[in-house]
Amino acid sequence: MKLGRRLSCPWTRAMALAFLAAVSGCQSKGSVSEALDPAAVASPGTPAGGAIAAAPQAVTATQSLGTGPAKITMLLPLSAPGSAGEDGRKMLDAAKLAMADLGNNLLTLTVEDTRGDPGQAKDLAIKAITTGSKVVIGPTELPAAQHIAKLSGSTRPPVLALADNFAGGAGVYAVRLSEADSAAAGAAAVAAKGAKKFVLLVAAGSDAAAIEKRVANGLSIYGAALAVTLPYAPADGGAKAVNDMGSLVEAPDAVIVASGDASPTPLLAPLKAKGIPGKTVSLIGTNRWLERPMDPSFEGAYIATLDQGETGPIADRFNATFHYPADVNVAYAYDMVALTAGIASAVGPNGFSKQVLENASGFRGSTGLFRFRADGSSQRTMPFYRVEKGALKLVEKSTAGF
Repeated sequence: MKLGRRLSCPWTRAMALAFLAAVSGCQSKGSVSEALDPAAVASPGTPAGGAIAAAPQAVTATQSLGTGPAKITMLLPLSAPGSAGEDGRKMLDAAKLAMADLGNNLLTLTVEDTRGDPGQAKDLAIKAITTGSKVVIGPTELPAAQHIAKLSGSTRPPVLALADNFAGGAGVYAVRLSEADSAAAGAAAVAAKGAKKFVLLVAAGSDAAAIEKRVANGLSIYGAALAVTLPYAPADGGAKAVNDMGSLVEAPDAVIVASGDASPTPLLAPLKAKGIPGKTVSLIGTNRWLERPMDPSFEGAYIATLDQGETGPIADRFNATFHYPADVNVAYAYDMVALTAGIASAVGPNGFSKQVLENASGFRGSTGLFRFRADGSSQRTMPFYRVEKGALKLVEKSTAGF
């Protein structure tokens, strides 16, 4: 990349310097590559990279944004029915804003419609991987992301998967907040206040080991530890695991419940019977609890999660441009397009290497600080809440399990 060329906005210049430091190994410990500088991006009426349509456009099967040398493919469920399609169209608008702000002269972003069909998403992803895309952003369909993660090939371009509850895989990075990261961040926040002995009750399944590992790592930062991990079958309500906990651990400081796809409510009743949560023992939930209506049994639990309505500095500009409020889907999509534009600016259109993407210092975007790991998982900072009177009450603005 020729650094002498004129970059389109102050954000891009800052990003270039940050990434060059990261890839050269000179970045200082604890520093962050800025994936979004809210003070530097363009104002709503004058995007740095060119004009942007304020009114929603008709959904077409393929759309192309920008004229830059880095070929990027984005897979979104634009014509899917219901909320999936609505989210896909929001993410398309986010991509348009990010391209106008940062990417129009750096990227050629081809947006493909998966229709919300995992088979279509898989086929489009394979097409993008095998036809020269430097990065694939998406898909949002979990089975398609899981399939891509199983594909072999050392020359496969990185995939920034937007699927919910995706664990990640080598070179296929999980963008969204995972239950493992939520549990780890919540546990770390409680450990930071002095708790040392933790119990993890985790729904049995493929994610259980990853959740245990992430929680244990997060606790170790504060000299705390898991006294025991008890997998349970959600179908039986988890009562046996709660009883086993009583015989295996004396006076835990906190109990973490990672319930996966199932409701945590059946498990919370026997815990409440044991006085959990209480004055001497904390109850820690996860973001997955919030996929269902708030239940009275959640009262008093701590949860670390992203604020679904908080999109940081892009919120006002997005609303001014598209005339509806941004949400976390918008934030994820904006951040991934902004990140690819930043890398292209810093190290050129062929610079999307593992070394850059797995930079240990991480990146800061509209969803906060995040970083990608070698196993494809992501780690994020997020707010820390306590459930009070059926609502989330903010305890700390930011916590993390790393």
